[in-house]
Amino acid sequence: MGRDPSSLERARQLVLAHGFNPTAYQILNPGIELWFSDTGHAVAGYVDRSGVRVVAGNPVCPPEELEAVVEELETACRRQRLRFCFLGADPLLHSLFATSGSHASIVVGAHPIVDPARWSHTLEHHHSLRAQLNRARNKSVTVEEWPATEATNHPELRHCLGEWLRARGLPPLHFLVEPDTLGSLADRCTLVARRGERVVGFLVASPVPRKNGWQIEHLVRGDAAPNGSMELLVDGALRRLGAGGARYVALGAAPLSSRAPRDPTTPKRLAALLAWQRAHGRRFYNFEGLERFKAKFWPDQWEPVHAISDEPRFSVGTMYAIAGAYCAGSPFGTLLRAMARAARQEGVWLWNAANHPARRATR
Repeated sequence: MGRDPSSLERARQLVLAHGFNPTAYQILNPGIELWFSDTGHAVAGYVDRSGVRVVAGNPVCPPEELEAVVEELETACRRQRLRFCFLGADPLLHSLFATSGSHASIVVGAHPIVDPARWSHTLEHHHSLRAQLNRARNKSVTVEEWPATEATNHPELRHCLGEWLRARGLPPLHFLVEPDTLGSLADRCTLVARRGERVVGFLVASPVPRKNGWQIEHLVRGDAAPNGSMELLVDGALRRLGAGGARYVALGAAPLSSRAPRDPTTPKRLAALLAWQRAHGRRFYNFEGLERFKAKFWPDQWEPVHAISDEPRFSVGTMYAIAGAYCAGSPFGTLLRAMARAARQEGVWLWNAANHPARRATR
């Protein structure tokens, strides 16, 4: 366990050899602890919150060893008197627990998947998508790949990231949505959108080696990005990754996606809570808007994302631990900070409306 340099490199080698889940490479991100199996053939990323070990996606291991590794990880948790939850589990891991009455499973989102080999065909048949790309090109936006040696901790990318984070409804989240990966880009693909000399956005993709693919981990928009800039970045990524032989690109998870298949075993109260959060949490996180953006690329499939807990039914405590994994602290504290930020933004809008009538008329 731990994150000393040797352990981190050991985990990296396992991910590059066996990474199958779209989130596999993300266990190397800051703030995630590492667990290794006794054989040394497997690694899992996790955080401990409120007595629950929240594991990031699937354990990374040879496919034929997955069941044995899961059992070893469960045993390690019980020895430490921890419950556990796999967050971001894919259908392969979910199938191990499909008939278990001792583990609860819920669908928490979906990964939209695109085959880059089909991308040109998609563009040919969707005029609105081509129009978005042309809108950015007509504003002189260009996309180029930056080598890791140039992109790592580049001040313009950090400035752009800062603008993007300030525009979010929530304070920065972590775990499987860690925003700060600019210090470690060696295995990643980084594309940068420029307008003239100014960086207006960037995209970071991480490898999914066992699927001959990639996951778009970050798509960051700066304040000066014209409409269509983010679409142009995704287009550039699909072309670049496809040219490199990739046949699988995950566009990044869509939390609480309506396109994910429903799990009939989800308790009704929990299903209602998730539906309410999707419908009314827009001020803090626009689930529907994010899903609509990803859908415009016409994914070939929406791969379900599961949360699997070692309890017969998902409990409030498990949901609280999951929230704590993302918040890196108290979920209630994060919510209060988000409400304060929203109130400040509302004040800015009201001030602008009162002092700039022309703006008010166009809102």
